[in-house]
Amino acid sequence: MRRFNGISRGQRFLGNKNTKEVHDLDNQKNQCQIDKIINAHDNVPFYTLQSAHDSGYDNCAYCIGDSKR
Repeated sequence: MRRFNGISRGQRFLGNKNTKEVHDLDNQKNQCQIDKIINAHDNVPFYTLQSAHDSGYDNCAYCIGDSKR
């Protein structure tokens, strides 16, 4: 579920600074632990999946799939 307050501003993709994983908020799963990422202030929002990849983030295996790890 997209967040429209705080740093996310409705952006679809959310990166975790600690794990360098990117999550799809339109397809998030319980395993993604999005609220935990946000509460720890480890989140980086992205408008596109490509921009997350360009910043060195890998796909979450649960909500996006095709992880390169």
